[in-house]
Amino acid sequence: MMLRKIFFVASLLSSFAYAQQPPVNSPLLDHLAGHWVLKGTIAGQQVTHDMDSEWTLDHHYLRIHEVSRENNNQGKPKYDALIFVAWNEQPKQYACVWLDIYGGLAAESIGVATPKENEIPFVFKDEKGSVSVTNDMLYTPSTDTWEWRIDNIEKGAATPFARVQLTRAEH
Repeated sequence: MMLRKIFFVASLLSSFAYAQQPPVNSPLLDHLAGHWVLKGTIAGQQVTHDMDSEWTLDHHYLRIHEVSRENNNQGKPKYDALIFVAWNEQPKQYACVWLDIYGGLAAESIGVATPKENEIPFVFKDEKGSVSVTNDMLYTPSTDTWEWRIDNIEKGAATPFARVQLTRAEH
């Protein structure tokens, strides 16, 4: 009897959750789907990364896999990340979870952005609620390219961390 109640409650909750959030409909985010080459400066170093982005989990998340072409001493990529971007209907914001080889999951791993025309300005806060990192993702429709501007924020002052351009990868 208890097992039936648990199953009923779980079924009810999963139906309720699914009904609340339809698949993401974001023409702007659709422009980020595909295969990209990311080039620019990160932490003062010139970098080239390959990036693949695709809709996943029934079009609820854009999964971005970013891997550096540069290798470390063990022959592994110097940088590897999985980034998931979703849309929250209330409060009409994008949400982002940034997971990379540095490990750990902290408040700073989760960012939010209120979209602007051709721009997704993510803000990441530390455990105290202070802005610690911003990542402005800017789309240029005329060239079908993206620019990412990542800044570290300390005591309210921004210091550039990354300035990169994303161009479509040739097949």
